[in-house]
Order: sequence, then C-alpha cells, then structure tokens
Amino acid sequence: MTNPRVPFQMSSERKPLTPPLPGKMLIVHVVINVEYWPFDQPMPRKTLSIPHGMEPIPDIPNYCWAEYGLRCGMPRLLSLLAEMKLPASTNLNSTVIDHYPSIAHAMLDAGFEFIGHGYTQRLLHKEEDEESVIRKALAQVSAFTGKKVRGWMGPGFAQTFDTPDYLKQHGIEYNLDWIIDDLPCWMRTKHGPMVCMPYGFELNDSLVYTVERQSSPELLQRLKDTLTTFAPELRHQPRVLTLGLHPHQIAVPHRLPYLAQSLQLLLQRDDTIFMTGSQICDWYMSAEPAPATL
Repeated sequence: MTNPRVPFQMSSERKPLTPPLPGKMLIVHVVINVEYWPFDQPMPRKTLSIPHGMEPIPDIPNYCWAEYGLRCGMPRLLSLLAEMKLPASTNLNSTVIDHYPSIAHAMLDAGFEFIGHGYTQRLLHKEEDEESVIRKALAQVSAFTGKKVRGWMGPGFAQTFDTPDYLKQHGIEYNLDWIIDDLPCWMRTKHGPMVCMPYGFELNDSLVYTVERQSSPELLQRLKDTLTTFAPELRHQPRVLTLGLHPHQIAVPHRLPYLAQSLQLLLQRDDTIFMTGSQICDWYMSAEPAPATL
C-alpha cells in the first residue's frame, strides 16, 4: 500500500502559492504541547531508564520530569511568548483542563489556539472506541474555549486507518500528524478533503533532546541550517516552519535561552510571519482550494 490519503507530488511540482501577506514567504507556527500523563499508568515517554529492566508504576522520576515542565516550564514559555508578542497554538490533551486548570486558563487568556490532542497522552491504537475518545476530547476543549476545535494532532503522531475519517466527520479541518511536506496539502477522507498541516520532526524538541540526546544549542543550530536550505526555495514558494515544543523539554533552564535566540532570529527577518494553525489553514484553503476530486 502506498499513501492512501495524499496523492504523491514532489515539492518542485507544486504550483507557486501566494503568501499570506506580500513578501511574507516564511510562515512560522509555534506549537506548545501540553499533556496529561496519569500517575498510575506507564509513562508515555521516558528520559531516565529504570534499573534492573523494570517498568515500575508509579514511575516517579519520569513522571516528575514531565510535571516539572508544567510547574516551571510553562510559566517560562508563557512569559517568553508574551514578551515577544508572538501567537501560538497548543496541542492539548483535553483532561489538562480538569487536572491543570491554571495552565489551561493561562493559555486561553494568552490567546493560544487550542488544537485537539486526545483525551490523555495515550495512543489512539490503545483505545477500545477511538471515535468516542476523539469526540469526547473535542467536546471538552470546545466547551472550555467556547470555540469549535479546528485542528488535531494525535498523541505520539498516532493515527489508525480510520482516524482521518473520524476527525473530518467531527468537524476537524486540519491535522498535524502527516509530516510529508513543508507546505499544507489536501488529504482524502470519507467525508471530504481535510488539510494536512506541516509539523516536522527535525525542529521538534522531543526528537532533538530525548530521542537523539543532542546538546542544548542543537535546536538553534538546526534552525539556522534549515533557514539556509530554505533561502533559495523561499524565492519561489512559501514554507511553513513549525517549532514543536514541550515544556519539560525546551523550557528547562539550560535550553530556554536557545529557544529565545531562535525566536529572535526569526523575528529579525523581514520575510517572516508568525501564525496559528487555523490562520495557516485559512491561508492555505484560500491559496489552494480543495480539488473537486483527490
């Protein structure tokens, strides 16, 4: 089976898209992942391996690693983004609203866009009724924000064969799980086309710091190198650059300065615009309307 959702096309074959504003060819999407990791369940990700090959529950060190991010990292991120006056989106496990209400309200007050990110940080493949979990998560976020949830990213990028169909059926207009291009593209569902939004592995702090175990300046260096590669491409076509961030990864004291430098580097460019997920989705749907058939 080849890609059943998005017809293959090399990026060089795509028609030029009009940028969101004249001259603003580089679209930056800052996404903060805020997650609920239940204390009485295995941790979704670990930074510390447990001696003797055990998988203890509760897993105190790895649980505390994540909770430190919520307690100490989130205030740093909220302060940094407010100081720089930057828009942001949050991939939110909906139960964060119940368990960490002060964080949810702080992001709402800051004007973050809330993107569906499951109910807890648990793969959809593990759910007995995937559609019910999606519906429950979307309803909880919508009730809290007073707005329709337009975007989705599955915990762990996970989708089943049916996920896009469920998402579209329940009103989702774009998803961030399919990391296949530097621009949005249209994907097939049983209920009509949905936008496949760029997200990216290489500028994702989980991959950089926990999977690859890179040094603290690595995110900044990767951003610089990415911009070097994008430079000739931006003469002809917009690019979406997403910073996928987690408070327990990027907002620890020895890494936050490099995020600040990264954002400052982007702010200094005259071709850059910061947008939320819905703003990027609206731009793309206008620049390249959904085809009649996919």
